[in-house]
Amino acid sequence: MNDYLHNTIPNLKPFNYDHHHDAHFINKPWVLVNGISKKKSIYTFKADNVLEISRKDNVIKTTWNINIQNSFSIETEDGKITVKAFFKDDDILVLNNENKEEFALYINVSNYDDDINSVEDIQDFLKEKYKKKVSTIIYDHEFYYIEKSKEFGPFKVEVLAEKVNAGDISAYCFVRDVNEHDYSNRMRIEDLLHEL
Repeated sequence: MNDYLHNTIPNLKPFNYDHHHDAHFINKPWVLVNGISKKKSIYTFKADNVLEISRKDNVIKTTWNINIQNSFSIETEDGKITVKAFFKDDDILVLNNENKEEFALYINVSNYDDDINSVEDIQDFLKEKYKKKVSTIIYDHEFYYIEKSKEFGPFKVEVLAEKVNAGDISAYCFVRDVNEHDYSNRMRIEDLLHEL
C-alpha cells in the first residue's frame, strides 16, 4: 500500500480472497463516495466477472478480474485500470489505483435502510455505523470502576447499569477499560451508559 493511501485512510486491511470475496464483496451494492454530490453510482461486482455500474436509469455492464496477488483489473469508460482492494471494515471498500495517487471509496449499503445520495447521507451512514460499533464494543467489554479509593471489577456495562439503577454505586464513579492502567481518561459510568 503506498504512503498516500495509508496516510489518507489509516488502518486498512488488504483484500483477503477467502474472507472478503464471497461474504463481503460479490453481489453487494457498493455506492461510490467519490463524486456523489454530482452523480450517484452503484457498483456491483458479479461472480461471473461482470461489473454493473448503475447511475439513475442507466446501467453499464463491464468486466473485472482478480489475479493471484489480489490485484483487480477493471474495464471502465476510461479504459482498463489496475487497482488493489482494501477494506476499512466489512462495508467500506477502497480501490487504490496502482498507477496514480488516487483511490475510490465505496460503501456497501445492503444493510442500511436509507438511501445514500449526498455527502450528508454519507455522514449520517458513518455516524450510525460507528455509533452501533461503539455501542457493541462497549456492551461486550469489561470495565473496572473506582469508588471511595477502592477498585472493583471488571464488569460489563449492563452489570454496572444494574448497580447504578439499584443505587449500589454512583453513575459518577470513574471507570477504566480492562486494557488501561489508570483512570486518566476521566470516563465515568454515566459516559458509558450514554453510548448504549
